[in-house]
Amino acid sequence: MKRLGILTSGGDAPGMNAAIRAVVRTAIGRGISVAGYVDGFSGYVAGQFSELDDRAVGNIIQRGGTIIGTSRCPEFLDPLVRTAAANRMRADGVDGLVVVGGDGSFRGALALQDECGVPVAGVTGTIDNDVFGTDETIGFDTAVNTALLAIDQVRDTSESTGMMFFVEVMGRTSGAIALHTAVAGGAAGVVVPEAHDEITVLIEQLRHSIERGKRSHIVVVAEGDEAGGAFGVGERVGKALDHPYRVVVLGHIQRGGRPTMRDRIVASEAGAMAVHALLAGRSGVMIGRQGGKSVEVPLTEVVSRQHPPPDLALLALARQLSG
Repeated sequence: MKRLGILTSGGDAPGMNAAIRAVVRTAIGRGISVAGYVDGFSGYVAGQFSELDDRAVGNIIQRGGTIIGTSRCPEFLDPLVRTAAANRMRADGVDGLVVVGGDGSFRGALALQDECGVPVAGVTGTIDNDVFGTDETIGFDTAVNTALLAIDQVRDTSESTGMMFFVEVMGRTSGAIALHTAVAGGAAGVVVPEAHDEITVLIEQLRHSIERGKRSHIVVVAEGDEAGGAFGVGERVGKALDHPYRVVVLGHIQRGGRPTMRDRIVASEAGAMAVHALLAGRSGVMIGRQGGKSVEVPLTEVVSRQHPPPDLALLALARQLSG
């Protein structure tokens, strides 16, 4: 290989820039140039890219987001569009592709390999931590720490006013961010889509705390919870307890900001390993984390299996320590 392409796809995640940096500098160290496709698969389809050299990726490891942009590209679902894009890639002299993203992005990468013969390697980049084959995804640690900082600040107001606060964190169908944030933040309760009986338990738990005179009551709610998110949970609990409450939706602030040390290291290892895999002729792999080490996982397994639900022992622990 003489030239690699890289794109970041789906929702942005802190640490993506560290992965880009690692891919570019690892490739350049092997005498290979790198094309960065603009705005994910949209740029790939349009053949829009920028040259990424050592200077282009300098001073980006500490930045959130992605310097080459990201988006969702419905057009890429069309096999004819994928074929045309792969042909254009080859015409531009690009021999292989590193895709940084989540499950949907990896499905697109695998389609390029299987249908068009494009060598591909995946690097996980999603705050949801919901990709099969990896214990952690790039961006998850930063998102949890961002949510944790917000909860620490909300606690001051909750203590001062005695009001309940329902803090909604991101995570779509995964409660991983909510569970980790709740335990680390000392929350009074947590509501996640993986557990279905916690509202009743939560109400009784909060009732007991209020009767004991506790003033600070913070409940972490996963945005994808079937109970209606923080607004739905807050309304139900507030009515049952006849207690004032407020809702705080953290939203996209969890996607931005400086990546933590953890995310920078995981992203750097993954980016470098993705390049090494492609240069060694190993296509169709994702670089994930298992048992504290970066490993290669077949993309066929990643896209065909569901990530196991978060450890609900954390839910039991959160209840036990809520006080």
